[in-house]
Amino acid sequence: MAPTRIRRAINSDAGPLARVHVDTWRTAYAGVVPADYLAGLSYEARESRWNDIFAAGQPATSTFVAETDMGEIIGFASGGPERLGNPAYEGEIYAVYVLQEHQRLGVGRRVFDAVVQQLLRDGFASMMLWVLEDNRRARRFYESMGGEQVGQRTITIGGADLTELSYGWKDISGIA
Repeated sequence: MAPTRIRRAINSDAGPLARVHVDTWRTAYAGVVPADYLAGLSYEARESRWNDIFAAGQPATSTFVAETDMGEIIGFASGGPERLGNPAYEGEIYAVYVLQEHQRLGVGRRVFDAVVQQLLRDGFASMMLWVLEDNRRARRFYESMGGEQVGQRTITIGGADLTELSYGWKDISGIA
């Protein structure tokens, strides 16, 4: 594997972030999320969403990318304040996505750690995240990082009701 560096995402990353976002959804959620929903995902729509995120300048939200020495973005993670008002957790990991061909090589761990370090710098001592119950690979990853299942909810994606599990870390100081 080519060397990978981790850096904060910038506005010009919207297109590559969209590609990673859509491609990882299509591979990670095949057989979980309805196929027609996955087929309908578009790079253009996701790039527009990323442009909106960058334009909003959400200072409390941090996105870090994994980039090869050739400048290709192969993964990202984002996080910030916990979004649903759960008093037990201050921070939240919003997303961790790594292209399939770069998984299980430490890339996910590195972008995850970058977000955790930023959460710590921002004064958060705890965090949580949501993951689809059927995304067993991601669940094993979060469990290996010390996450404990702390809740669940039902969400609807593409007309299908899916179970999401939340994982929590009461003290993130020892993760990264």
